[in-house]
Amino acid sequence: MAAADLPIGLLVARTAKELDRAFDDHLAAVGGSKATWLVLSSLKTGEHRTQGELADAVGVRQPTLTHHLDGLVRAGLVTRERDPGNRRVQRVTLTDSGEALFLRLRRSAAAFDGRLKAGLDEDEVAELRRLLAQLVENSQPD
Repeated sequence: MAAADLPIGLLVARTAKELDRAFDDHLAAVGGSKATWLVLSSLKTGEHRTQGELADAVGVRQPTLTHHLDGLVRAGLVTRERDPGNRRVQRVTLTDSGEALFLRLRRSAAAFDGRLKAGLDEDEVAELRRLLAQLVENSQPD
């Protein structure tokens, strides 16, 4: 079936999968992944310091985040400490190595974004953003 014949939802889903794979490959080339990028960038903003806040910001459940954080701790990219005021809360912080990887991933993400926008002017990018937002709005139940 040609792309022009596909239902728009299926075309968008296929496109999203292709872009997701390509983005992960781009980040892997500099030593990261999308999951790592999302966690490190959320930590970098300074707004999401607890595991619960990070899970919400990254869009995963806490057990999934725990799995990601275990790997990041083993790699020396983040540390976890119990909050002295509430022992059930773990605070997560970037290490110097995590900061360095964050910077590499940020450059890689920006380069990938530039590659995606190649051949599009600012108005076309703005229109694409508007159209995607409209698709999301249209997908919501009445």
